[in-house]
Amino acid sequence: MADRPRLPFSVFGKKDDKRDPQLEQQARDWMEAVTGEPFPAGDYIEALKDGVYLCKVINKLQPGSVSKINTGKMAFMLMENINNFLDACTRYGVPKTDLFQTVDLYEAENIPQVTATIHALGRQAQKKGYKGPALGAKMADKTERQFSDEQKKSGSAVIGLQMGTNKGANQSGMTFGQTRHM
Repeated sequence: MADRPRLPFSVFGKKDDKRDPQLEQQARDWMEAVTGEPFPAGDYIEALKDGVYLCKVINKLQPGSVSKINTGKMAFMLMENINNFLDACTRYGVPKTDLFQTVDLYEAENIPQVTATIHALGRQAQKKGYKGPALGAKMADKTERQFSDEQKKSGSAVIGLQMGTNKGANQSGMTFGQTRHM
């Protein structure tokens, strides 16, 4: 396997600075409420690293979305759990832009993105009508607008501010420096 480029140690400190303990605690409390099981003891990263708890969360929201949860300790099994969780989130309707990558959690590369994914899952659960606890703000619903032909025509006569305006200004009275002497 090819070696990945390693980041300088200064970058890891910056990544840790982006972690928000309050958001992590909200995610932890929400997952406990959804599953009805206590959050695994220990560090936030280590508790989620095997993907088992994440799979239990998505299975409570959408039963049967992860059919097999691996309980072994081999790396490929743990990463398969994480990948199954991410696939189930996509099927549940969480936007792909809100998902973390498997290595973000397994190798603790980007923990803030892991927390953001859990919050996105909470928003999607609210949108789908989940009656349990809420996490984060509710996602907006799509609102279609219908305009009549008359409304469309009246809008075309208006000059938008994006086109710019000078409010009747002109260059009369403007002087720059001395006049030209011939």
